[in-house]
Amino acid sequence: MPIYEFRCDACGKEFETLVRRFDERPACPDCRSTAVTKLLSVPAPARSAGQRRLPITSREDAGPCGPDCCRLTGQPCCE
Repeated sequence: MPIYEFRCDACGKEFETLVRRFDERPACPDCRSTAVTKLLSVPAPARSAGQRRLPITSREDAGPCGPDCCRLTGQPCCE
């Protein structure tokens, strides 16, 4: 069952909740309104326990295909 992000139309609170059915509209945890909008969010990539994390860099270090794409390979930037 997926966890979705919502924004309450009444009070503006953003929250995450587990949704069991696609058409389910949860209530806001602050004002209990069911007038909510589902937000688009970026899913977190799945990692196995043995994988190491890549260092987080600033956007200034990012090439056109992502952070550290060209610096890690030592190749000219892939434009």
